[in-house]
Amino acid sequence: MGEFVGKYLRHISTARRYSQRTVDIYADALERFERFIGEDADEHNLTKNAIRSYEVHLMDEEKLDPRTVNLHISILSGFCRFLVRDGYLESNPVQVISRPRVSKRLPAVYRESSMNEYFSETAHDASRENLELLEAGGKLALELYARRVNRAMVATMYLTGMRRSEIIGLKIKDLDFSRRTISVMGKGAKMRSVPMTEELAEELDCLMKAQDTVFGCARTPEDPVFLTKSGAGVYAVYVDRAVKEALSGIPGITGRKSPHVLRHSLATGLLDEGADLNSIKELLGHSSLAATQVYTHNSIEKLKAVYQKAHPRAKEK
Repeated sequence: MGEFVGKYLRHISTARRYSQRTVDIYADALERFERFIGEDADEHNLTKNAIRSYEVHLMDEEKLDPRTVNLHISILSGFCRFLVRDGYLESNPVQVISRPRVSKRLPAVYRESSMNEYFSETAHDASRENLELLEAGGKLALELYARRVNRAMVATMYLTGMRRSEIIGLKIKDLDFSRRTISVMGKGAKMRSVPMTEELAEELDCLMKAQDTVFGCARTPEDPVFLTKSGAGVYAVYVDRAVKEALSGIPGITGRKSPHVLRHSLATGLLDEGADLNSIKELLGHSSLAATQVYTHNSIEKLKAVYQKAHPRAKEK
């Protein structure tokens, strides 16, 4: 089966343009299935009984949660569809497999008041006046620069809804300060244009100037927008750590601190303010409206809470 797995991984990487991280997740899931089947694994092992047994193995022996089990089964389903398309399987056996029930989980969000407090507390790190402190160089300048770039990443994700991978891949040429827009390369190599607020445009312009001062070399349009204090482009672990450190200690932010929650927060805030789903879909780069509709649940839950508290016939005794 290894030969077919290799072909499938190349297919999703090139034809489907999945990110390397996604390809790695698929590769790991298919390798785990091969190990479960054994040394003689081939396409003939992709049967209903084998996949049912694997599903039970994941839940009962590996103790994976239903959401993760569903991910593994979905990856197997995609692999089987690929084999059916190329004539190696007659039908997709995963289609008749019942999936474990997954409880609905609302996207976590940060309150607007908490984010406003964060931006207020870190305003000096992003200010134009603070640029003068970088000219002295040394460890202090590098520390001030690190705080500036981390805040700029948080601001960009919160104000545009960009994904972590999009932040990492953002280049100088993608910033249009005259039109106040950012060109974003999203999933599946799809381009979209997102607006920059005046505040964000000012912060990113200051970041460019800070990099000129700290690194002292000419930047090209192909260079990354966000650089670590060593001058290299930011990477996934760096972005995660920067967000976690930035939001730690902010009142009201006690749960998960991640780039994706910043994205959720923007979408939920826009929906609460009356933005239509199609506009939010375009801003976030979702391929379908179904992916955007998950944010309506947050707003409905908030409406329920208000109704329960305020309506005379709904108040709890």
